[in-house]
Amino acid sequence: MTTNTKIIGALLLGAAAGAVLGLLFAPSKGSDLRQKIKDSTSDLADELSDKIKEGKEALSGLKERVMSEAGDHKMS
Repeated sequence: MTTNTKIIGALLLGAAAGAVLGLLFAPSKGSDLRQKIKDSTSDLADELSDKIKEGKEALSGLKERVMSEAGDHKMS
């Protein structure tokens, strides 16, 4: 796991924890609070899904580059 991945993960986790704590301490009805938590969780899941997709694309590109370079060295 790279340093950038760790930093992004920590930021997402901190943002999620802050959002949940903010919602829990804000005065509102229980049904409103549950809806806000559901919405926040959904948003976080969408962001995480996007980051995973970006990571997969980056790994795919890296794999192609490594395979290409390995083929170049093999032919030499």
